[in-house]
Parts: sequence; structure tokens; C-alpha cells
Amino acid sequence: MKSTVDEIRRRFDADVERFSNLETGQSATVDAPLAMALVAQAAAATTPHARHVLDVGCGAGNYTLKLLERLPNLDATLIDLSQPMLERAASRVGQATAGRVTTVQGDIREVELHGGQFDLVLAAAVLHHLRTDEEWEAVFAALHRALRPGGSIWVFDLVESSIPAISGVMRERYGEYLTALKDEAYRDHVFDYVEKEDTPRPLVYQLDLLRKVGFAQVEVLHKTVCFAAFGAVKA
Repeated sequence: MKSTVDEIRRRFDADVERFSNLETGQSATVDAPLAMALVAQAAAATTPHARHVLDVGCGAGNYTLKLLERLPNLDATLIDLSQPMLERAASRVGQATAGRVTTVQGDIREVELHGGQFDLVLAAAVLHHLRTDEEWEAVFAALHRALRPGGSIWVFDLVESSIPAISGVMRERYGEYLTALKDEAYRDHVFDYVEKEDTPRPLVYQLDLLRKVGFAQVEVLHKTVCFAAFGAVKA
């Protein structure tokens, strides 16, 4: 059985400090600092006149903070399951922007988003918690509706492989990365919680889904092992 929403929330409630490091990002995530920089740069380049960003699964606010370095003083709406994460994100983002900061504690599958409300959507290491194909499509469609014309969405996440043999290769390489980062016990710990908590989808699946829900252009910024940064622009 996969983790429940409450179980995931409790894990993140207890892990605020680890997710508050803007320089390293999340250490268990391959190329996290590079992906964060690429997402911010791509968002600023494609949507330079943005006024309002939605950060889905904002954690401690790292991605919005990185974006504000390029697009200052945005309004920011921050969504997360964890209230301690939201409080940390709101404090950090509030110090970095003169714009309005709004927090919403909740699950993106249940949060009501108004149409044409945002110019940018960021979703970092969160969508892999979606379970069924119906949930994936419903969330992608809701995010598309929430964007104004010309707005864009940028994602960094754990991704599955479409080919089982390649999944094995990527698992092996990710295991080598985790072992080198700490040790084999840490590798096994990460693999255990990925197995219990996460249900990622292949990068190709997500790109196709972005097109299906109406995005006009899709782009891959970076992929390494089982992590990818990518996005799309609304017509």
C-alpha cells in the first residue's frame, strides 16, 4: 500500500530544515540546484511579464525564491500539504518580494483554482504523489485552466522510464549516486520511501499529457538518470 496523504504530510512536517537549503536543493535529488536554476531561467524567459506565480507543493519556497531573483516582486500563491512548510515558505518568500503572498494548505487534487488566475506555475518534486491516470489528467487540466493565455508551467520531478529495462538501468545509476552521496544504508532508505510513497510517470507520458490538456508548446530543460526538468506554454 502506498502512503496516504496524511502520512506524506507528517513526513514533510518533520523535514522543514532539509528543504530550506537554497544552495543545495534536496540532496537526494540528482542535479537539484541545476534544475532549480533552469526552471527559474526558463520561466522568466518565456513569461517575462508575469505578475503572479503559483507554487504547487512549494515546500520551504526554494523554487519561488529562485524565480524571484529573475522576476522580482511577483505575487505568490503557495500550496503545500504541510503547514510548517507553508509557514517557512511564506516567511522566506515574503522577505524576497513586495508582492502579495498567499498560502493554501491542501492537496492539489482538491484545491479549487480559478481560471486565468496565474501567469506561472511551478511544481517541484510534487506531482509524483499523484496516483491514477485520472488524477494526473485532472491536475494537469486544472493547472492549464488556472494559467492566463501565454502563461507557462515548469516542473522538476522524479520520473519513471517507459521501457522496463531502462528502469533497471536508471535505478542502478541512482543507487550509485545515493551510495556515493552517503552510503548503502542511505540508498536503501531512499529506495524504501520512494517505493512506499511515490508513483512517478514517464517523462514522455507527462509531455503527452501537457499537450492533451491544451498546452501549445512543451519543452525538456534537463534530464539525468530518473529526474527531469520540463515545462509548457499556454497559447
